[in-house]
Amino acid sequence: MDTFPRRAALISVASAVAAPLALSPAAPAVVARAQASTLTDRVRRRPLFGAVQWQLPNGLRVVLAESRRAPVAAHYLYLGAGAGEDPAGRSGVAHFLEHFMFKGSPAVPSGAFSRVVAQEGGQDNAFTSRDVTAYFQTVEASRLPLMMRMEADRFAAPVLPADEVEPERGVIVEERRQRTDAVPRGRFREAFDAAMWGPQHWRGRPLIGWLDEIRAITRDDMAAFHARHYAPSNAILVVAGDVREADLRRWADEFYAPVPARPAPGRDRAPPPSQAAEPRIVRRDPTVREASFVRALAAPSATWAGFGGTPVMADPLDAVAHLLGGGPGSRLHAALVESGLCVSAGADYDGESYGVGTFGVFATPRPGVTPERVEETIDATLARLLDEGATEAEVARSVRQMTAGALLALDGLGAAPRMIGGALAIGLPLEDVEHWPERMAAVTRDQVNEAARAVLGGRHLETTGWLLPA
Repeated sequence: MDTFPRRAALISVASAVAAPLALSPAAPAVVARAQASTLTDRVRRRPLFGAVQWQLPNGLRVVLAESRRAPVAAHYLYLGAGAGEDPAGRSGVAHFLEHFMFKGSPAVPSGAFSRVVAQEGGQDNAFTSRDVTAYFQTVEASRLPLMMRMEADRFAAPVLPADEVEPERGVIVEERRQRTDAVPRGRFREAFDAAMWGPQHWRGRPLIGWLDEIRAITRDDMAAFHARHYAPSNAILVVAGDVREADLRRWADEFYAPVPARPAPGRDRAPPPSQAAEPRIVRRDPTVREASFVRALAAPSATWAGFGGTPVMADPLDAVAHLLGGGPGSRLHAALVESGLCVSAGADYDGESYGVGTFGVFATPRPGVTPERVEETIDATLARLLDEGATEAEVARSVRQMTAGALLALDGLGAAPRMIGGALAIGLPLEDVEHWPERMAAVTRDQVNEAARAVLGGRHLETTGWLLPA
């Protein structure tokens, strides 16, 4: 299951915000634009969620984003450790342990956790990303203490039964087969990441793990990972919904404060390689019907400075990705889709990560269009951006559309814990989430062009890939 970074959450719903205003029969277009501008400005000036945070004596951070719109509560426990912390030769440990955390704890038998949540009318799940592991439940608000009791119990002392290791390994191997091995684009993406970073770099390993390493994981590997990373000082509890602060403080003290304190391990991640293991990768597959192009470049992130950049470039790089590939009106869309060369084209930026980030460009050519023509057009589009720079109008459009998404981010109960938990777990402050629209609105044309030159012009570490029909 994927994580939900704040940028992806806010940007993905931007177009949905503007549509009802623009199509309203009661308001002419000029009035609709004024309404949209007023709403967006209002969001920019205030915190997105108005969350409060505090810390327990054992180091666990607690965050509450209160919302009384419905008698429901979302309960998320984040760990500041993900697949990027897998030990050498044991890729997949973080994900395997995530599965195994459902195998029981002192007060909850194996498999009973999800049954209890379902009996209470709720839903639960977990996910592992490169940077975090998270466990969550959504229930009627009065059942929140029960969720906290059960989660704290397995957080402190999971059973990890030895006789269930092999059956669960079979589940994970099948999950890998279905999501990667049996999917041409999954196989290609895995090979692409390994080609760029190296198969044993934390960014080059698959989140689920290499198959031979999954088969080698032992119960002791999982126990050691839990002992090292599942410390209260390395965890964040985020609760959203119809919950009062006084109640949550009392329940956190009752259920989570007794978990023994121990030092947080920190993250010892390798720096990016000086050059890609394979700067270019081409794969042909008889099951593929459409060609796919992808190019990835190493980039500064919100937590990492390198290759001529700084963490403050993260917001301008969001704008670069949007003006280049953020749908209709973007440069790549005009050059590739509107010209008839491609079915789709875009750009993305993975800047909310612990360590080096990535900037990507992708396209799906129309049948009969050669890879060379597509790649030449992409290169020319990027070169033109570097030569001429972004315009004030482009930057304003990108900022406006991205920050508009903040309006709908307030609607979903899961948005607050996912955006807040994901950011805090990689070391970003709560304010980084709460005031992202306001900060994004302050991005300037000069900052955007500087960021584009640092990443697209520097081209310090990159890989270009094609997946082609056989």
